[in-house]
Amino acid sequence: MKRILTVAIIVLSSYLQARAQEKMKPEETEIYSPVPVKVKPGAAFRDAPSDAIILFDGKNLDQWVNTKDSSAASWIVSDNAMTVNKATGDIQTRQLFTDYQLHIEYRIPSNITGSGQARGNSGIFLASLPWGPGGYELQVLDNYDNATYVNGQAGSMYKQAIPLVNACLKPGEWQTYDVIWTAPRFSEAGLLKSLASVTVFHNGVLVQNNTTLLGDTPYIGQPAYRKHGAAPIKLQAHGDKSEPISYRNIWVRTL
Repeated sequence: MKRILTVAIIVLSSYLQARAQEKMKPEETEIYSPVPVKVKPGAAFRDAPSDAIILFDGKNLDQWVNTKDSSAASWIVSDNAMTVNKATGDIQTRQLFTDYQLHIEYRIPSNITGSGQARGNSGIFLASLPWGPGGYELQVLDNYDNATYVNGQAGSMYKQAIPLVNACLKPGEWQTYDVIWTAPRFSEAGLLKSLASVTVFHNGVLVQNNTTLLGDTPYIGQPAYRKHGAAPIKLQAHGDKSEPISYRNIWVRTL
């Protein structure tokens, strides 16, 4: 009897919804404002749209500082690219960001040596933090033909989220990351209100699909959240002995 009653309620509800739809006018579900702002796309998908903030155009490092002391960034700029300077360490943006769309290109040198994590290792910290592991790292590494732990290969959110596929190109070729980053939110008291999430396309292939993070991305130990606000984007100068990698064409759109 109870089951029959439940089915009857579902049928009646569907009937009433259908009748309500019939009585509505199409205009009742049409929205005309606010009108989205017009943005001129780049000529190609990798070109910055009209509302982008250019973080590196191949000419200088004016938008970047050394992470350890906030002095002018001292990586090597040549041939429209910047190359990691392992002697001076990580660099990060002068500007702080919360939610954004990021485009960045990198190249593993064709003469790369090493294996595992010691082969073209770098990282893009989507929010650079001055404590613990230093933020939330999207891994950069040569994994075209190089095995390592899968939550530490290119396209992973380091030690947390395995990429859906391996979309790496050969060393010597320019590769792209396109990222949608949503920062975590905290209460005034420092309590976590919402998790960070990230979507990543690697060379045009989806590798992180609205992935939620359990916290930062430590090399040792478990992820954790600690209250923060807007933060820089950081590029890592990893301490391995392999040849340094290069970056170019970096732009961001705040969301």
